[in-house]
Amino acid sequence: MSDNDLGVFLRNVREQVTPARVGLPTGPRRRTPGLRRSELATLAGVSVEYLTRLEQGRDRRPSAAVLGALAEALAMTPAQRVHLHRLAKGAEPGFNCTGAAAPNRVVRPPIRALLDQLEPAPAAVRNRLGEVLACTDGYRRLFGPTGQLDGGLPANFPRYLFTDPRAREVYPDWEHLADKTVATLRQGPYRSIPEVVALIEELTLTAGRAFADRMRTVDGVPDTHGITRMNHPEAGALRLSSERLDLSADDDQYLLVDLPADDATAAALDTLVGRRPGGLRAVSG
Repeated sequence: MSDNDLGVFLRNVREQVTPARVGLPTGPRRRTPGLRRSELATLAGVSVEYLTRLEQGRDRRPSAAVLGALAEALAMTPAQRVHLHRLAKGAEPGFNCTGAAAPNRVVRPPIRALLDQLEPAPAAVRNRLGEVLACTDGYRRLFGPTGQLDGGLPANFPRYLFTDPRAREVYPDWEHLADKTVATLRQGPYRSIPEVVALIEELTLTAGRAFADRMRTVDGVPDTHGITRMNHPEAGALRLSSERLDLSADDDQYLLVDLPADDATAAALDTLVGRRPGGLRAVSG
């Protein structure tokens, strides 16, 4: 497991940003679609040598001005900027934005009431371990047949995704989902939270390179929305419009809602949850 989270994140973002996105010409001899170190250094007003030290983890305490310049040069989203700041603060000795608190497994009554109001939509509350703490009946009927809720709640989604053979059959875009699941685990100074570290060590052993390689290379910004495809054992091919809504910092949890992304999926979900036709209407992705 790499401990160079800040450097890995900067390098990954740099390699994903095209020259055109930041107003640079695309040359004919370019080997990769991303920015060269020299290009980013020029845009951010730092030396190539300093940027190399940051990416390699030999300098882990950039100033706020340097962080801002890099974020601006890379056209980072607000979520990426927040994550960059957390990674830089996490490199400081003794800093821990969560106070080393254990992942919260208590779902407040108002949040449970909110889940009730979301029926029949598939919706669940997860914590930073990826544990499903509470969910709607619609969620149980959708994900229960896939094996994700075997053993009851709390059910750990990362463990299912990386160690249950059914997961690769259920999710045709398994590789992308695996990347974003690791990104969720890596958020913030996660090494100071024993339960997160224990889960990472467990999956490194049980899932092998499929997990371990991602821990070394995947940055820490998970998807907040997007289309999730499923090959459901009972309902067939589904397309879900997934939304992640973070709860308060005190909760340290998030609400995940999956709505049908097309009419065929809406009809299939109506059948699964035993609702009248049109109970769940398709939404655009």
